[in-house]
Amino acid sequence: MFSWSRVGTWIVAFVAGAVYGVAGTIAHAYTLAWFPLGLILALIGSGALLAAVRLLTSDRWAALGTGLGLMVATLVFSGAGPGGSVVVPQTSLGVVWTISVPLLVALVVAWPEHLPRMTTTAQDEGEDTDAATPARTAGEASAADRSA
Repeated sequence: MFSWSRVGTWIVAFVAGAVYGVAGTIAHAYTLAWFPLGLILALIGSGALLAAVRLLTSDRWAALGTGLGLMVATLVFSGAGPGGSVVVPQTSLGVVWTISVPLLVALVVAWPEHLPRMTTTAQDEGEDTDAATPARTAGEASAADRSA
């Protein structure tokens, strides 16, 4: 069923994803000595945004809108600008950022609605299923068997 509120949610999700995409694209190249701090924070922030949208809206399409915003922003800022400047140079960090964003989106969007629960029964655990009934002694068992 068509709903304008859902379309509005998808648009807001796309814009939020684009904002995170721009921030992650600019910040991913920051390193602290040898540690890629910008890339790690950009991936954590993007993953958290995608998971939050998916969990709070219970809507795959809203999560997909967020992911499309992330990917479009990454794509737009990865190309050369009018002056020839490049925000995402072709380094290992740039390649990891460019590939990780669609993988995060695919993971969050494809995650199942409800995971099946593992239930255990008394038989699975090796327990006596007739624990509520008291155990009979050998004498009581033979008396019961003789009367039958």
